[in-house]
Amino acid sequence: MKAVMIKSTNYSPFICFNQDGNLLIEGKSIPKDSNSIFLPLFEFASQIRADKVVFDINLEYFNTATTKRLLKLINIIDNNSNVLEFIVKWHHVKDDTYSIELANIFEECQQKAKFQYIMHNSFKELYKLKIQKQLS
Repeated sequence: MKAVMIKSTNYSPFICFNQDGNLLIEGKSIPKDSNSIFLPLFEFASQIRADKVVFDINLEYFNTATTKRLLKLINIIDNNSNVLEFIVKWHHVKDDTYSIELANIFEECQQKAKFQYIMHNSFKELYKLKIQKQLS
């Protein structure tokens, strides 16, 4: 199984899924064809063999299709018997109640996933995080 790295566009997020269990999806996710982005991620999630998976979800904006695919992706990882510990780091901007409520719903649907809510004061902070990760 190879790592998955997808560069961001104006419509799709930056994605970095590593075999060591460190997963990242961030940016905007409003693709016309969400299957083209998420199908490789579903395959990766079903095959990952890492005791601990940490999934950073750092999305500024995402559409309904992405919401459905994210839930499915989290479900696949949560049900993967090779993953013993699963942490979802849900990044959100202060006062974004919709994003927090959605993450709460996602969390309620899982058995082993533990969600950590990471608040940022502005989108500018989110982008700083992205730039730092790409440089490291």
